[in-house]
This record gives sequence, structure tokens and C-alpha cells, in this order.
Amino acid sequence: MFNPKYKSVYVLLGLLLFLGLAIVACSQEPETVEVTRIVELPGETVTETVEVPVEMEVTRVVEVMVEPETAVSTIPFEAQWAASGHADASAEAFVHWDEDDPAEIPARCAKCHSTPGILDFLGADGSDFGTVDAAAPLGTTVECEACHNSVTADLASIVFPSGAEITGLGPEARCMQCHQGRASTVSVNNSIVEAGLDPVADPDTVSEDLGFTNIHYYAAAATQFGTWAMGGYEYEGQSYDSKFDHVEGYDTCVSCHDPHTLEVQFDECTVCHTDAASVDELVNIRMPGSLVDYDGDGDMSEGIFFEIEDLRAILFTSMQAYAAEVSGTPIVYDDHSYPYFFIDGDGNGEVTEGEAAFPNRYNAWTPRLAKAAYNYQASLKDPGRYAHGGKYMIQLLYDSIADLNDAISTPVDMTTLRRIDHGHFAGSEEAFRHWDEDGAVPGRCSKCHTAAGLPLFATEGVSITQPTANGLNCATCHNDLETYDVYVFDSVTFPSGAAVSFGEGESANTCINCHQGRSSTVSMNSSIGDLGDDEISDSLRFQNIHYFAAGATLFGTEVQGAYEFAGNEYLGKNEHVGAFDDCTECHSTHRLEVKVAECTECHENVETAADMWDIRVSEVDYDGDGDVTEGIAGEIATMVELLYPAIQEYAVSVGASPIIYDSHAYPYFFIDTDGNGEVDGGEAIYPNSYNTWTPSLLRAAYNYQYAQKDPGAFAHNGQYVIQVLYDSLVEMGADVSGMTRP
Repeated sequence: MFNPKYKSVYVLLGLLLFLGLAIVACSQEPETVEVTRIVELPGETVTETVEVPVEMEVTRVVEVMVEPETAVSTIPFEAQWAASGHADASAEAFVHWDEDDPAEIPARCAKCHSTPGILDFLGADGSDFGTVDAAAPLGTTVECEACHNSVTADLASIVFPSGAEITGLGPEARCMQCHQGRASTVSVNNSIVEAGLDPVADPDTVSEDLGFTNIHYYAAAATQFGTWAMGGYEYEGQSYDSKFDHVEGYDTCVSCHDPHTLEVQFDECTVCHTDAASVDELVNIRMPGSLVDYDGDGDMSEGIFFEIEDLRAILFTSMQAYAAEVSGTPIVYDDHSYPYFFIDGDGNGEVTEGEAAFPNRYNAWTPRLAKAAYNYQASLKDPGRYAHGGKYMIQLLYDSIADLNDAISTPVDMTTLRRIDHGHFAGSEEAFRHWDEDGAVPGRCSKCHTAAGLPLFATEGVSITQPTANGLNCATCHNDLETYDVYVFDSVTFPSGAAVSFGEGESANTCINCHQGRSSTVSMNSSIGDLGDDEISDSLRFQNIHYFAAGATLFGTEVQGAYEFAGNEYLGKNEHVGAFDDCTECHSTHRLEVKVAECTECHENVETAADMWDIRVSEVDYDGDGDVTEGIAGEIATMVELLYPAIQEYAVSVGASPIIYDSHAYPYFFIDTDGNGEVDGGEAIYPNSYNTWTPSLLRAAYNYQYAQKDPGAFAHNGQYVIQVLYDSLVEMGADVSGMTRP
């Protein structure tokens, strides 16, 4: 009996029967065999017996259980997809080739502009993975099968145009196959070389063989992955932000965009960005760590979107000045007309009728102008640039302006422009990029040099290898992004083993987990062992306090961060004044800058941060230079200046190798191969590391480094630092007769 409830099942059976009959009808009456198909449905069983050619003989009965509620009657998410850009069959992205001869989508375009093309690229059609073997037919969009097929189910990596491969991806790997752009730093440099020029040596040579390189459209992944993908043009000698991670759970294509409508999942944004009333207002978002006026307009409340827009406008002004002055041909831009840059025939600086035409394309490119134009376009063709990787875009634009400034007679005034954020959020800097070639940050470094390291340490008490990070983020210090509570530490253990605290649960304790240094008197003594003070030993190596060990300086002898010489007494924690005696009371927690306005309440002569160097709390002439009006910073600076030659003289006096110091080259102390007392070319390299230490020399060198690597030492605990420098001078045999030890 026919049951309408199971109509779709009967249709399926009918199609199977029809297929069997069709095969029989097309044969020359082959021998047949009867096959019984049994389909069990809730409450009834349907049995069909059909004859099939003997070569199709089925040797067993096929039983299929069908649950009606799981039968597919519609395509999931079809309505959402149909309203998206991926389904718009009339869009230029899919009809661009309709009038071509032959009318087909070229292999170089087919991957992203047709479903057959992406299936070809993926190898889902049986071809090799990673290449498009043939042009694709017209008439398709980005359809279901483009993203849902046997290959994409396991796809976890992406190769960018630069050749960089990103692995360990999830479903976003499908999106990134196309949303990666079509060019990079590498392709721009290649175009310059192919024109017979050198990207660095021939910056201002015009070549008719050099053209504009276009990143293409919607290169969101290239923006997000920053320097890992090198989607922008990255200038030699500069470092750039890597992947913008946002916050956990919202750092991939599919966690921020609906994968079918492609729209931003706005309701999710408002959990944190409560001021945004609509998608259009997302351009006003600015992360709490972005406390720099990148475009120099004085507005640090505007969204990152506007910072980028203003920097691009500045860049274009620079490009026009350069084109007219250096290339000799004025330039204009039209973002709707290929190839976008054209000759400004009337020299009015704007696109006028007839100028934005292919025959009038710009043709006086130099390597310098080609690089800047590429970044100009890259910063415009990703509509979500401000959210995908805004700081990376800012760096590209800033560097392009700076590069053009080197060649134009009236450079842009860049004194108010800013390239990077404050330290914790400066993802392009060495503190976060040091491990890029390794691919991960080891456990001994991850607590302070990754976004996830401190939270793991706070919750589990361990540090393990972590992925490289693009600076710290909100979730590094805040355990709740709605209340913005910070991770609580009642006390913090320092490298010496001492545990100290600003008070139970105080937020400043969070800071000193990292701002404590990595060595101490204890670790120094452990490495020295029983060696005599002047005994040269090849077992000794320089120990580095590391950078910004403010907490160690502040707590003084309680944590023994500096090297404290046996038999001497040292100051403990610097008790400033009640309301200003910890990290967060004196520094802005995000800018990290000193709260200068608070200082002026007591220090009347302080108007800027630079004025703080003149503060002193004693009239004792510690450094013996006769000046009791200079700030404590000046007293420290004099003693540091005297300690270096004392170290050099001591090394020679005990028969060790001559020694030199370079604050920017690890491991900082090197052999002075020519004995001239200065760092010359080729000396400040790791193979030339200093290797004839004595215990006394090592102690003094450690304190010399210590005093320089905490730039705020004079304020954190100036007299403690003077004590260890004084004792180091004594250890080196220097004349300290005019000095006074606190």
C-alpha cells in the first residue's frame, strides 16, 4: 500500500528500478538474474524484485534501514548560501569571462571562481592536489561541493603565494584557499628582478618592463597571518606583526563569519564590544592595547579602521609627490578600474574622464614606487582589514611612507605617526618574533613571551612549549573578558627562590611574574662553585639577568636579583609612598608609561617622563663627581660608565682575553680580537663570545648588564643599584675613594 509519509523512499526505489530497466533495455538481451531488495521502514517492509544483467549479479540480499526523519528533503543552509556572495551568479567574480573567446574560466582563475576549478585544485576530481590542470566551464559559483567534499573534510594546511605554509588549521583552511590573495613580498621582488632591476640597489630606476602587482581581492587570510604569510610588501630590515589572534574562540574565519551567509556573526561581537549597535559600527572598535596615535591626528578613540584610512591617504600623497618628482610621470588611482593606477594626464591629482582606461595605465614604475603601490592596494582590497590584522596594515603603510621619504625633496613629517604599539602588544618586535624560525616558544620562555603562557602558569603552575604569539592580548592577564578580573597571585617566586608579594591578591603581583629577571645571586654562585676569585675557567659562562627586571630591582635584597657580594649588606624593597609603591600604581597597565601627572604632586619640577631622570632623594654625592643636584639616574650612569673600563682593565691584568660589550648582540660580552677596546665589525658575534671568565669578572659583568637592562632602575630602587655597582667597582680594583656607598 502506498504511504505518502514515505514518498521519498518510493521515489528512490523507483529510480533504482528505472536504472536497472534502462541498463537492460540498452543491452542485447543478456542473461539476467532476479535480485530482491528489502527496505525496512517503521511499521512496514517494502520488497522489490527486479531482473538485472548477470554481470551485475548481487549474491546477497541488501537490507537498508531508513529513518524517515533523517531523509534529506532539502539542502542544509541552502537559503543562507543562496543569499551570499558565493552564490551570486550575476557577480563579476563569476561572469567576468562570459565574453571571452574561448568562453571559459582560465586555469589561473578557476580555483576561486568556479566549483569545478576548486575541485580540480583540491584533487577531488581525481587529479593531483595543489594545481588546476585545465580551464573551467562557465556557469557555476562557489557551490556546496566546493567546500564539502572528500578532500576538504581533512584539509588542515594552506600554502600562501609567498610559498609559506601554515599547518594545523581547522575548517578555516577551506576559506583560506581562496581568501589569501595572489601576490606577496616575494612576487613583488620577483617582478622587479624580472624587469632587470635589484629591489634594493635600484630603488629609483624607471623601467618600462616593470608593472603594478595586484594582491587581488578579499585577501583576509594574508592580512590575518601577517608576516607569516608575507601578503603585504615587507621592507628589508623591518619586522612585522604575525597572526592576529583576537581572543580564544574568535580567531578564525568560521568563528567570526557565518560560513554560509558569510556575514559577521555580530551578536557574538557584542559580548565584548558592547558599544557596537550594528555591523557598520564595528569600524569604531579599538582594542584596549591600541593606545598609540598611529596616524598622528590626535584622536586615539577612533577605530583602527580610521587609523588605516588616514595612513593610506598620507601614503598616496607621498606616492604622487614621488611619481611627479622622481618617476617623472604623475600618477592617479581608481579602485574600480583595472589596473588601478593610471597616468595623471592633466596633473590635477585626481582621476578625470578618460584617464582610468587601460591604454592610460601607469607606465613609469620604479621599484620603490611599485612596493608602495602594492601596499596601498593591499590595504584597500581587504574590506575587513581593520579586524583581520589592522596593525600589520599600519606597519606596511608606515614603512611605505618612510621609504618614499628617502627619495622626495619634501618628506612627510612622520614625527607624530606611530608604527607599533606599546611593548606588551608590539607583536612585531623581537620579544615575540624571536622564535618564528623555530615555530614555537620553549617552556623556559613561554610564560612571558606568549599570550597563553601566563594563563597556563596561573591556573596550572607550569610553563610548557607554546605557539608563537603576536604579542600579549586581553586574555593574557584577564581571566574574564566581561568583568576584566586579572589572574590572582598571592605571592610570586623569583629566580633566587624567594617568594615576595605586594599583598594578597594584588594585581601588581601579576606583573612581577615576568618582570623579575631570570638569574640571581643564587644562580651565579651555583655556576661559580668553589673557583677562586681570579681563577680563569672555561666552565664559566655569562649569565644574563634578562630584560626589564623591575620587580627584582624594587624588592632589592629580598630577592637578590643583582649580584650581592658576600659580607656586604643591601637594601630591601623600595618603599616609595603609600599610594605609589607598586607597578600598577605608577605605570599605566596598558600603555606601560609612567603616570607622570601623579608624580608632579610631590616632584614639582617633573612635567614630562624625561624630567624624572632629574629626581633625587638624597644630597649624597654617590658617584664622586661633585654634582649633588643631578638625579639618581645620573649617579647610576656615572658608575656604569666607570665600571666598563674597570672590567676591561681587570681582564687584561689577570691574563684573561681582552673584553668588549655590545648591548644589542647576544651574549653581550665578546673577545676584543684586535685589543683596541672597541667593538669592531665581526667581533660582536656568537662564535666570538667571551670565554675566559674569572668569578670576579663574571660578577662585575653581571651587574654591569643588570644596571642597563632595567631602564627604570633609578626609580625602582636606585640606591640598591648604586650599592651593587659600587661593590663591583671595588671587585675590579677601581678607585672608589671619592664615592659613597649608600
